[in-house]
Amino acid sequence: MTQHSTLLILDYGSQYTQLIARRVREMGVYSFIIPGDSKLERIQSYNPKAVILSGGPSSVYDLDAPTLPAGLLEDQKKKKYPILGVCYGMQLLVRELGGKVEKAKKREYGRMPIEIAKESGFFKSLSDKGILSPNVWMSHGDETKAIPAGFRLTAKSKEGAVAAMESESERIYGLQFHPEVTHTESGKEMLARFIHDIAGFGSDWSMQSVLDEQVEKVRAKVGPTAHVICALSGGVDSAVAAALVHQAVGDRLHCVFVDNGLLRFDEQKRVMGMFKDKLHLPVICVDASERFLSKLKGVADPEKKRKIIGAEFIAVFDDAAKEISKKVGHTPEFLVQGTLYPDVIESSPPPGSISELGSGRKHSATIKSHHNVGGLPKDMKFQLIEPLRDLFKDEVRALGKVLGVPADFLKRHPFPGPGLAVRVIGDVYFEALEILRHVDEIFISSIREAGLYDQIWQAFAVFLPIRSVGVQGDGRTHDHVVALRAVGSTDGMTADWYPFSSEFLAKVSSKICNEVRGVNRVVYDVSSKPPATIEWE
Repeated sequence: MTQHSTLLILDYGSQYTQLIARRVREMGVYSFIIPGDSKLERIQSYNPKAVILSGGPSSVYDLDAPTLPAGLLEDQKKKKYPILGVCYGMQLLVRELGGKVEKAKKREYGRMPIEIAKESGFFKSLSDKGILSPNVWMSHGDETKAIPAGFRLTAKSKEGAVAAMESESERIYGLQFHPEVTHTESGKEMLARFIHDIAGFGSDWSMQSVLDEQVEKVRAKVGPTAHVICALSGGVDSAVAAALVHQAVGDRLHCVFVDNGLLRFDEQKRVMGMFKDKLHLPVICVDASERFLSKLKGVADPEKKRKIIGAEFIAVFDDAAKEISKKVGHTPEFLVQGTLYPDVIESSPPPGSISELGSGRKHSATIKSHHNVGGLPKDMKFQLIEPLRDLFKDEVRALGKVLGVPADFLKRHPFPGPGLAVRVIGDVYFEALEILRHVDEIFISSIREAGLYDQIWQAFAVFLPIRSVGVQGDGRTHDHVVALRAVGSTDGMTADWYPFSSEFLAKVSSKICNEVRGVNRVVYDVSSKPPATIEWE
């Protein structure tokens, strides 16, 4: 990536750190994340044109709180690259530069208006348009009581708390809110002001450059003779990863589609047809449904489910590799996975465990272990190839378009790697899976018929571990409850529930209760992310 000017992001553990990188990339600028307490020498090795300090869960006055890298501010003052501190990042700047941070009497969380100063250099593009009171996304329990000398207050909250500060002469800026989150009005414009106007970046980073660089990385890692096995799930991510690696190594790629018994309605038939007729990839189908379901029997904890599924997938691929070895005379040494950046960030693996484009999330909290990140066994024989590991879903779709993956395939809604195991809440068993498959098919078909599929980021059904009393056919029933979930999003890290009409929901509910034996109640999930996640487990 040395041909790109770099915006370096120092990560202090915020669940939104990767969103900063994502927003920067949207503007055609290459961004790179490293831990917030990295050595100055490492920071200097990237020759950053600008630095952003992320938010984080710590308080700056905690004894073990992460701090600014020693010498960073001296280096910045000498080289004059701009620094933007976001939330915890701003509080670090305040404390380091002689200001004062204290625990707030009242935590600020969620959307709220701020008042910005007309004379602010940072907010100039907003004030020029008369936008002086945008709603922003707050998420902090500490507040700045005194800004450092030489800085001026450029925004405050409704309660009068410091929301932004700046020193144009020192090229240092601080925001107590999160401009990277879609809930912040004009947040992208704020970042564009910092990136293009203040830092002076152009736009030279694209999906074509990502493709070229990743193909070369795969070739360098695999070498001229080694073979590669690819885990195809039927989703967009693994298909794009397979297409990319196929471009890099050709017929030394061997794709394996595993039917683990946790797939959607008719998924094996649909997916195999898609790979053969549209993607033209040679695929081996392995039916391992009994194998997976027996391992999951009696397991209700979602983290255990994910780890069991991750380990079992690797065991299946080990067996598949042996069969491939018999046919081609080479045992695959590498395993391709369609792991995405949100998978990595929510699993929060240890430092050094992800690719060169990212960083270990040493200051962050684990939200959930994704089966292909936190769920992988330690004794795995394969070396991993994860060319999408630092990309977001919409970036993967853009990359797929460059690779020539059919548009109708790229538009498919995301489907979790553990499949329906994390949509059957509690124990996973055959009856629950069959009910869920049919409910989900009715829901998705109804969305398509209504012409809403492409407007929705993700839609699915959830099997709940409860029964309710109902009346069907003039008789009492005591049957299962299912939940429907549909959200709008751009990157999967934040999401809003989709506002179906009451007529649509009534029609779908009636159809499910009438056509799916064993269901007598349907509920609709109206939770956004945050505070909920998109999936229930």
